[in-house]
Amino acid sequence: MVQAAARPTQAAGRRPGDGPYGISPERRALLNTIRFAEGTWIGGSQEGYQVLYGGDRFDDLSRHPDIVVRRRYASAAAGAYQFLPTTWDQAASELKLRDFRPASQDQAALHLVHERGALQRFDRHGLTAEVLARLAPEWASLPTLAGVSHYGQPVKDRSELQRFYQRELERLRRLASA
Repeated sequence: MVQAAARPTQAAGRRPGDGPYGISPERRALLNTIRFAEGTWIGGSQEGYQVLYGGDRFDDLSRHPDIVVRRRYASAAAGAYQFLPTTWDQAASELKLRDFRPASQDQAALHLVHERGALQRFDRHGLTAEVLARLAPEWASLPTLAGVSHYGQPVKDRSELQRFYQRELERLRRLASA
């Protein structure tokens, strides 16, 4: 029997309304690694979910702020995963997300990982170079197989991301077993 690859996997212990993607310690460590790469980790605090491109903050989590910030580049990216408004609108529509709160952002990020064909690979093999490369077109701070940004922007080193992921995974597993 072949398992369908197009559907998100559910995690045991999900609460109603959490969304279709279960969040295991491994997936949480992946999400935290994306936040680290995108500059929204902020010591793991919830503040990272309220970051605009360039580092300023916004307060209203009822919707994507859609504020264009001009720094080195001009961007309306926002949130923990630096969603562009069009990317957010599409993911939110497909997942029927009603707000821009952390749980919604996490679900949308996992949806993008899934849409890039990386979620099952990640679930099976962890944070490999191939998984990062599949995500590089979604997150400019993640490296392609060549180790550069898909968009020519600053990029995090693959080994630094993998070390961060391993530390986070160990921390999350310790918390889960405590």
